[in-house]
Amino acid sequence: MWCKQCDADERLHAVARLKQPFSPTRHQYRWKYTVLDYQPISNETATILLVDDDPGDQELTRRALRHESVNVDLRMVNDGEEAMEYLLRTGEYEDPERSPTPDLILLDLNMPKKNGREVLIDLQKNERLARIPVVVLTTSEQETDIVRSYDLGCNSYIQKPVDIDQFIESVQRLGTYWFRVVTLPRTRGSLVTSSPSQPASQT
Repeated sequence: MWCKQCDADERLHAVARLKQPFSPTRHQYRWKYTVLDYQPISNETATILLVDDDPGDQELTRRALRHESVNVDLRMVNDGEEAMEYLLRTGEYEDPERSPTPDLILLDLNMPKKNGREVLIDLQKNERLARIPVVVLTTSEQETDIVRSYDLGCNSYIQKPVDIDQFIESVQRLGTYWFRVVTLPRTRGSLVTSSPSQPASQT
């Protein structure tokens, strides 16, 4: 979620400008972030699941990952409940083509229906899902949230910068680290399903 310091009208206007093709003649919103000029390291596609209820943050993340050093398939859901439906392939996400297993989850904390902390708990209850790296990407700088998130199994905790340019740069560097520096488990193809005898998640 966006920090309350940001003016809502300014935020919506900025996101609207982001959706338009970039033109050097536009001066009111000149995006000055540095694009990390990498070529994809392979023909493989890395799937990222973004769990965030803020349309502005969704658009900024999509824009940042467009310039990533690997081919990124960004999937977006709006809350923790929808995230678990996606990961467990239930409801509207039963089709594996619509819900490929992500290589990385970007998770906001403060969301409706099911918050990020509850999602972390559910992930740890499922052996396959627990292997997927999770980066908490949130506006919260509360020490209790940071400690709690790591206790619940998150791999990194990043506070969303209020500045749009810094937000985009943070997401770019995050993607570069997870897909160029570290070695991830090959979660792709690991079919995650629930069964009546063994519920996949509990609340």
